[in-house]
Amino acid sequence: MLVCKESSRLCSTLSAWRRQDEKIAFVPTMGNLHQGHLSLITLAQKKAARVVVSIYVNPLQFSPDEDFASYPRTLDDDLEKLKNIGVDLVFIPDTALIYPQGEQQSCFVEVPVLSHIIEGEFRPGFFRGVATVVLKLFNMVQPDIAVFGEKDFQQLLVIRQMVNDLLLPIEIIGGETKREADGLAMSSRNNYLSASERKNSRLLSETLCLCRHQIEQGMAIAQAEEDSVKSLQGYGFVVDYVTLRETTALTAVTAENCDNTDVILLAAVKMGKTRLIDNLKFVYKPHINQAKA
Repeated sequence: MLVCKESSRLCSTLSAWRRQDEKIAFVPTMGNLHQGHLSLITLAQKKAARVVVSIYVNPLQFSPDEDFASYPRTLDDDLEKLKNIGVDLVFIPDTALIYPQGEQQSCFVEVPVLSHIIEGEFRPGFFRGVATVVLKLFNMVQPDIAVFGEKDFQQLLVIRQMVNDLLLPIEIIGGETKREADGLAMSSRNNYLSASERKNSRLLSETLCLCRHQIEQGMAIAQAEEDSVKSLQGYGFVVDYVTLRETTALTAVTAENCDNTDVILLAAVKMGKTRLIDNLKFVYKPHINQAKA
């Protein structure tokens, strides 16, 4: 496994692979790797001859009151995991390479609409930071394929729109969410949870499953969302949102505009100091519920 920090070495290695007509897949990460990350890499290995993984904690996607300074950095352990699963190249840029004039003086890219709703309302500037660093990494790696996790579903849509709008010749693939045995979606920030918080955190995925069941049984969407918020608050979560959206542009779902449509329940909560996000996809079929009634 090649580990490089310089863009020149990255470029020369990638050029050699391209001369051999080898397809390149890319998985960008912020490190502190867990099984969810590794599943994305395994998916990438099935799609391409060569896999590049980046490790970079991007300051532009953290607001001043968020956890940039304390975000887990476990480089040695990450490299061991990547070596064990046969990654071809690990790119570890520093901030001077990514933002040579400093991140606040950098040009940025921002995807309209999608960047400012739902998660974007609670984390202003987050998707601008994500899109900017991903575009920079795309420009350096120039992959054929890039793999992102579906746990961060809105982020996946933002990246897809950026790639489509800027005519980048990159196929964006979503990898399914990996979960702990009790249903908690895997996340690097789960390490922040205390023992009691970790035990209660499973209630987030359970609540989404119940919300889906209520909607499928004919409960009004707004009522199911409201009940879910109240339940989560009763469990001790601080709730940012629980919302049902369709899966292409995250527009609101109604029986009139989304019959027999792929939809997704999106949720963001805080348990103690730890912010958790999760989602649940299903097909919305109000006509069947109405027929049963």
